[in-house]
Amino acid sequence: MSVDFSKETRFSAAVLTVSDTRTAETDKSGAHIQMLLSEQGHQTVQYAIVPDEKEAIGRTLQTWLMDEQIDIVIATGGTGIAPRDVTIETVKPMLEKEIPGFGEFFRYLSLTEDIGTRAMLSRAAAGTAGEGKLLFALPGSHGAVDLAMRKLILPEAAHLLHEARK
Repeated sequence: MSVDFSKETRFSAAVLTVSDTRTAETDKSGAHIQMLLSEQGHQTVQYAIVPDEKEAIGRTLQTWLMDEQIDIVIATGGTGIAPRDVTIETVKPMLEKEIPGFGEFFRYLSLTEDIGTRAMLSRAAAGTAGEGKLLFALPGSHGAVDLAMRKLILPEAAHLLHEARK
């Protein structure tokens, strides 16, 4: 008998948009993540926009990973290969256990359902961080956020949390 964790466990999330140009009014990806979380009964307890700078990203993520109120941290933006894209370089050292399948599945789904071979440019990543928390790093586009949230994060987050907290 399999357990459907997606409806069984509600969680609290923090959403971080990494961008030099977006504001609260123009951050469609961050807003979309929050909307999708809310639609599934999950709560966003923190939200911020920081520039593409390791120190700003790291400081915010470290604070949130120590917050007992937060179960999952989702960062969007700064995952490409441009010189200013430093989200992955900031996130990966914070991961206790990387979940390589997340990035692999994300790129596969992007290839087949969305953007074709440009999917190879994505460095989306996920893993456990903090004490029993999950940390996801997604590209900044609305389409990428939608794909990751609907196909990967929302269906599996509760199960991943369960496993991380055993």
